[in-house]
Amino acid sequence: MNCLQNLPRSFTGLSLQGGGLKSRGKNHPSVIINFVENSISLRQRITMKAISRPVTNTETDDAEVDEEKSEIYSNNMTEAMGASLTYRHELGMNYNFITPDLIVGSCLQTPADVDKLRKIGVKTIFCVQQNSDLEYFSVDITAIQEYANQCDDIQHVRAEIRDFDAFDLRMRLPDVVSVLYKAVKANGGVTYIHCTAGLGRAPAVALAYMYWVQGYKLSEAHSLLLSKRTCCPKLDAIRSATADILTGLEKNLVRLTWPGGNCSSVAIAGLDIGWGQSKPLTFDDKQGLWVLERELPEGHYEYKYVVDGEWKCNSSELVTQMNKDGHVNNYVQVSSKDVNIDSKELRERLSAEDADLTAEDRLAIKAFLEA
Repeated sequence: MNCLQNLPRSFTGLSLQGGGLKSRGKNHPSVIINFVENSISLRQRITMKAISRPVTNTETDDAEVDEEKSEIYSNNMTEAMGASLTYRHELGMNYNFITPDLIVGSCLQTPADVDKLRKIGVKTIFCVQQNSDLEYFSVDITAIQEYANQCDDIQHVRAEIRDFDAFDLRMRLPDVVSVLYKAVKANGGVTYIHCTAGLGRAPAVALAYMYWVQGYKLSEAHSLLLSKRTCCPKLDAIRSATADILTGLEKNLVRLTWPGGNCSSVAIAGLDIGWGQSKPLTFDDKQGLWVLERELPEGHYEYKYVVDGEWKCNSSELVTQMNKDGHVNNYVQVSSKDVNIDSKELRERLSAEDADLTAEDRLAIKAFLEA
């Protein structure tokens, strides 16, 4: 079936991202609130530009909006991921071939981008964005999906991962790669993996696929990826996800508390929740404590309390050293209590920088991905 070419681009306006408290955690010092504050500042700057010009061109204004939003996104991405990264949404979709059949890139912006990918042999478009990511840059994902569905030579697939969240990446990666694995097997050809900028989540998914399915060592896949595209995938999340598949995702109950009833609300940010969100604690009248009980898999978790809106550490719990941004957090190290020796040794082996999978490991992972 032939598909229409060069469909018009639509702009639906600026969507503000809210729902977060200002975080002072490691690698996420103010990501969500910055989107809100900077978006408000963006609206004010655009208004001032409009007032200062006698004639306003809609296309020019839209381009300026995209440029401003790109700057905000790039700043927050750099702050959250601990690496200097830049994404320019206003320049359109960008990508790199990592292998002849695997591309990592930025998000599709219009249905016309589907045709651009068809021309280079793409058979599967694999999107890991969440709706909030799409709304921020006013991307009409429904129009893109509907257009792709009209074409008989390409498939659009979504499997969401939260942006700037290494724990969410770890937890979702096995299921996400399972969806990818099945789509590639069904469609063949070239696969296009993308998040918003193609600098964090998408490269991580591509690495996991190369490591688990295509037979690369993780370090070799990482070196190849970086030789093709500047990006910052979270390798520790991939290592942990690999061990989770092969050893089982055992969880342990963690109990965190804040003393006293001299406050009206206590919440926790960080942990496995993410720095852009918070989880409220429940007040226990008998103990006089605010309490949060949560089951967590093995790993190192940093967090901070939000007490009546103020970020605080609990001096009675473990505290980190000051990080490069000048922040100190509480932390908990979760270890599997009943893990057998083989599982412990496997996790230790897989956590090494030059770790590789055995033939038996790969068979077990492929069986998981197919299940």
